[in-house]
Amino acid sequence: MTGSEAAVVKRFVETLTAEEAEALLFDFGVFARDDQLPPAGTWRVWLVMGGRGAGKTRTGAEWVRGKALGRTPYGTAKAGRIALIGETLIEAREVMVEGPSGLIAIHPRSERPRFEATRRRVLWPNGAEARLFSADDPDSLRGAQFDAAWGDEAGKWRLGEATFDMALMGLRLGDHPQMVLTTTPRPVPLIRRLVKDEAVTVTRAPSRANAAFLAEGIVDALEARYGGTALGRQELDGELIEDRADTLFPRMLLERARVSGVPDLQRIVIAVDPPATSGAGADACGIVAAGLDAAATVFVLEDASLERAAPERWALAAAALFRRLEADCLVAEVNQGGEMVRTVLETADPALPVKMVRATRGKRLRAEPVSLLYARGRVKHAGHFPALEDEMVAFAPDGSANGRSPDRLDALVWAVTALLLDDASPRARAL
Repeated sequence: MTGSEAAVVKRFVETLTAEEAEALLFDFGVFARDDQLPPAGTWRVWLVMGGRGAGKTRTGAEWVRGKALGRTPYGTAKAGRIALIGETLIEAREVMVEGPSGLIAIHPRSERPRFEATRRRVLWPNGAEARLFSADDPDSLRGAQFDAAWGDEAGKWRLGEATFDMALMGLRLGDHPQMVLTTTPRPVPLIRRLVKDEAVTVTRAPSRANAAFLAEGIVDALEARYGGTALGRQELDGELIEDRADTLFPRMLLERARVSGVPDLQRIVIAVDPPATSGAGADACGIVAAGLDAAATVFVLEDASLERAAPERWALAAAALFRRLEADCLVAEVNQGGEMVRTVLETADPALPVKMVRATRGKRLRAEPVSLLYARGRVKHAGHFPALEDEMVAFAPDGSANGRSPDRLDALVWAVTALLLDDASPRARAL
């Protein structure tokens, strides 16, 4: 908001009576983002995933408030019995009920509910009632029945699936009982299950979406420190970051490989994994730069891969990267393109020292020794490469990654192989 806009708002607020100002302050519809309002349709479960400070708790609390008071867009029928499910009873009380974005704080005085701590319930003046439950005790939900339920930080629930199932079975009052789950995404069984369930409505929001209501500069500071890392993508961007059970490259392995600086490099290669075709349905062209230091450690320097690029475009991009990094060699796979690959690269830059390589083993077999080098700490990532790292984590035994060709990973494997594993490499004999 600019200074002039703030001045206009200030003058407007000064014209309001105390009652009008309070009504405006507590009208969530004025301040809410679209992702904080109930989705359209006849959903039964709404999963709200977001980064830290993205406004998830406020979203859940306002939904409960709207249901208890029977107000649009939350539904015109009052929800008389509501379940509030926290990670523990303490969390349910301190966050969902008494927290700064909890139920007590978001109501104006005239509508504010009363919290009866000893009976673990919240009572509204109109007779609506919410009861507190702990996700550590799923059986406490047995026998209870509700027309609405809000579960907070479901990704942290120790007995998540059992708690969710018991709560869902208790949603049997009213014309259309519903449940809202608010959470920072974590790759636990419950969240994986809900994300894949087509009957569950999912919305997402990063921390930055709520920056106006957070401490000044805090999102910038956190993004500067954690942006691009798996932790940052989960806790700030609200992404669900998963590993395959059979992955060669666990995400924590890649996080341990990350470094902030690069030593003097003795050799740099650019590896290219060209697509077999071009056009809308073509695979990506993997283009990865890596270098080798005096201690025989590989540093991944850049992922310059291109999606659906024509041959002349990816060849020019690879040549430009070669010159910018002052590389020593460009390694290109020729299984799919044969001499066409050499011709396209020579057209982009006739002076390129191109080494043509041909795969004689499957992708998985070629990647396994590279995975071992990561485990030994012999490969480092000089920065954050989200697209490449997602592909590495998703790499499957059949040689695909999320059902697609792992072109970025292929280029990485060729680069590491050329620097450390190729029989012609002076370092190969020392491994």
